[in-house]
Amino acid sequence: MTNLFTSDLKVINVGLDAFADSIIQNGGNATKVAWRPPALGDTNTGRALATLINNEEVDAANRIALSRYLAANPVLKGVGKAANSVPGMGERTLLHAGPPISWEEMGGPMKGAIIGAVIYEGWTETEKAASEMASSGEITFSPCHHHSAVGPMSGIISPSMPVWIVENTEHGNKSYSNFNEGLGKVLRYGANSPEVILRLKWIEKTLATVCRAALQNIGELELKPLIGQALHMGDECHNRNVASTALLIKKLFPSIIKTNLPPDDIASTVEFMSGNDLFFLNLSMAACKSMMDAAHGIDNSSMVTAMARNGVTFGIRMSGTGNEWFWTQSRVADGLFFPGFSQNDAAPDLGDSAITETAGIGGFAMASAPAIVQFVGGTPTEALGYTQEMAHITLGRNNAFSIPALDFIGSPAGIDARKVVDTGIEPIINTGIAHKDAGVGQIGAGITRAPMIVFNDAITTLADKLGTT
Repeated sequence: MTNLFTSDLKVINVGLDAFADSIIQNGGNATKVAWRPPALGDTNTGRALATLINNEEVDAANRIALSRYLAANPVLKGVGKAANSVPGMGERTLLHAGPPISWEEMGGPMKGAIIGAVIYEGWTETEKAASEMASSGEITFSPCHHHSAVGPMSGIISPSMPVWIVENTEHGNKSYSNFNEGLGKVLRYGANSPEVILRLKWIEKTLATVCRAALQNIGELELKPLIGQALHMGDECHNRNVASTALLIKKLFPSIIKTNLPPDDIASTVEFMSGNDLFFLNLSMAACKSMMDAAHGIDNSSMVTAMARNGVTFGIRMSGTGNEWFWTQSRVADGLFFPGFSQNDAAPDLGDSAITETAGIGGFAMASAPAIVQFVGGTPTEALGYTQEMAHITLGRNNAFSIPALDFIGSPAGIDARKVVDTGIEPIINTGIAHKDAGVGQIGAGITRAPMIVFNDAITTLADKLGTT
């Protein structure tokens, strides 16, 4: 006891920071432990969680879900028209990112993108008429995820748009995504000016035609090895796709020049792809979607199979609870903003692109992409830390997505909702940031996390389903 009062104390503080702060202010040495009670302190969720931890039924289901995800083999099969390729795509249907949402509930970027899609389809000619049509009930709005599809930011897919067709050849399920428009004023951020519509028409008539012909020459293209190689080259295949885009061009270019299409079409296609460092993003998303859908629908599994945002709500789906969404208000990301903009200008987070994190890349593989912090903020050390932290809330690792900076260990994969609630660690997501008003476009990029409350809801629902509470 004498030594206790005469030696320099080093205090570890668990709980309120105020205790540690007072010690530090008086010259003491205190370390703050980032801890909070499981389930945000909610006793009902805590009881539900206790019945699911070390639950043999849940553990067995998770082994099946994880093994199906790991075995999945996403292969790019071709390019199709959304109306002819995407299941359930009606004549007046528009698919959007995130959980279900009505026109009245949508935020600025998504409303702007809807208006642009209506004009692109030729259903109306003016923004006013498009807005009136959207509010009339004449158009069916449906989440991309309900149609085996994904789309970045607003995620709008309309019937005439070309889509990438990806097949998981291990299990037979297919997934779809639209084409990436590049940066600047683009539909996915809510822009709908004539130049945006003209670019979409060029993508439909020229870019998609060239890519379709090139893929017909190749036959198919495996995406999993390409993503794995890109991770070794500094990408994380969500907000950084420099290497993956270059690898895709390398695969397609020999076939593109053999297509016998007009030289101007070939030249403009290669120029567009080469000038768009995000071109591979939509393929990355479709690949991840096909992998996660293979793990979906396993009774009693607590593995998360989708995380998505629509600019108003953030939602997840869990393998063992079918197609039910667990959702809450979407957050505004913290990040780096373009000159003249701040967080006050930002829309709440939106997009299906968090399917990449769900599949173990994106923010979960930021250790592979230290340079991304120049875009989303933070430091290379923090990027490394994010990947290490995510291992605490996952069921395993994907060795196909190995990380050089961590001695080539596989990326953490298979988010376990039980572990999220138990540890208090929210899944990390890196993301683009849209202006809250339609038509302005991207104003920055940053980091956000999946809100804990949706995992609480998922856990209590699973426990009720199992009858363990």
